[in-house]
Amino acid sequence: MKFINGKQEKERVTHIKSTISWKDINLYELYEYRDLIRMLVERYFTTIYKQTILGPLWIIINPLITTLMYSLIFGNIARISTDGMPYLLFYMSGTTMWSLFSSTLQNASNTLIANAGIFGKVYFPRLAAPVASTICACVNYIIQFAIFILIFLFYLFTENILVPSSAILLVPALILQTAALGMSIGVIIASWTVKYRDLGVLISFALQLWMYATPVVYPLSVTGRLERLILMLNPMSPIIEAFRYAFMGVGEFSPAFLSISGFVTVIMAAVAIPVFNRAEKTSVDTI
Repeated sequence: MKFINGKQEKERVTHIKSTISWKDINLYELYEYRDLIRMLVERYFTTIYKQTILGPLWIIINPLITTLMYSLIFGNIARISTDGMPYLLFYMSGTTMWSLFSSTLQNASNTLIANAGIFGKVYFPRLAAPVASTICACVNYIIQFAIFILIFLFYLFTENILVPSSAILLVPALILQTAALGMSIGVIIASWTVKYRDLGVLISFALQLWMYATPVVYPLSVTGRLERLILMLNPMSPIIEAFRYAFMGVGEFSPAFLSISGFVTVIMAAVAIPVFNRAEKTSVDTI
């Protein structure tokens, strides 16, 4: 109570609270902040390649070195079958797709902690941060995919062993699904790592194990029937197998398992949105 001109009046109190429900997602608001997303993308590339000798060339060098290492270890030394495909092309196809998934997941999983300083100073839709990190991973992938296409065209015109299929029309959808799956899982992990920092340490280890449960460095043809069934339940396995089948005509193209993989991606995205919205309200205080 307070007195104004001798009259007693009730003191007014204004309560400010978030009007965003934990299950809401405002795509138009993300569109309105598109300039901020662009700035976050530019900041990412500037931070990563600042004070490096080769700069963005690492986007090309990393997958090439990884592919050559796989060719040496799994191809020449371990003699693991590649279904008759050239080592370089076979491993590059798996490496590029897995790199898109793993980089998208890792980038998105670190967004709340990495941008804590910005979150505490200005408002913007927090989902803009993982979206920007996903765009960065996609830009890297486009460059790596271009290198893969050059290698593919070289073998296509020099060796009569590749049999591209009509499934090549599904490649854009496979790429988008891979990015969406990685971002969704990464957003869920980001929401948890705000409270449990141990998860951030386990991500690299878990991704490494996950890679070996995915036909990145081996074809499914070297596995038994039961093992093949189990591996195809991994949402990344049907994607990589379909990608190889599209360009090379080898691998297991399974519409049924691709549908399951797509369903898992949708479920992960549906779970990620409310989990992230709930975590963003208290992320600044927790971090």
